Amino acid sequence: MLIDARDSALLVVDVQGRLVPAVAGWQALLDHVIWLIRVARRLEVPVLACEQYPQGLGPTHPAVAAELPAGCIASKLHFSAVAGACHGLDQAGGRGQYVVCGMETHVCVMQTVIELLAGGKQVFVVDEAVGSRRDADKALALQRMRDAGASIVSREMVAFEWLRRADSDVFREISRTFLR
Repeated sequence: MLIDARDSALLVVDVQGRLVPAVAGWQALLDHVIWLIRVARRLEVPVLACEQYPQGLGPTHPAVAAELPAGCIASKLHFSAVAGACHGLDQAGGRGQYVVCGMETHVCVMQTVIELLAGGKQVFVVDEAVGSRRDADKALALQRMRDAGASIVSREMVAFEWLRRADSDVFREISRTFLR
């Protein structure tokens, strides 16, 4: 199945100030998350975000928060955004697909993905936009999510599938701005 911009939402999981510097390759991950948010917003794909226990891990990283639509961040105590009943998931307008990015891959991202799959959603995890403190944990989590039915994708795969065609002004704009 391809990712459909009309039936998908971007879910940004726990990209929080105190956690970010502990994650392997955090600067590149942060750049990739911001890239995805910008492309999604330009293509009018809903963007949702959650924070795990912000009193302890801090709020969403300022560079990410600056790109998010107003009011889209939900706080949670469950590791899974689904179990935590984050209000943002309800605001996705009944979308059947979720493109997921964030941290940590082996905890909140994985539990959210597995529960989205169990709820009948199609889930696409963006490999270069998820991270863990240890690379081995990320690798195991990606394999487990794949085994559970998630598709592991790159950010360019997401963008090209959202776009579908090359003969539009929006494709040319996205291509010039994001696909260099």
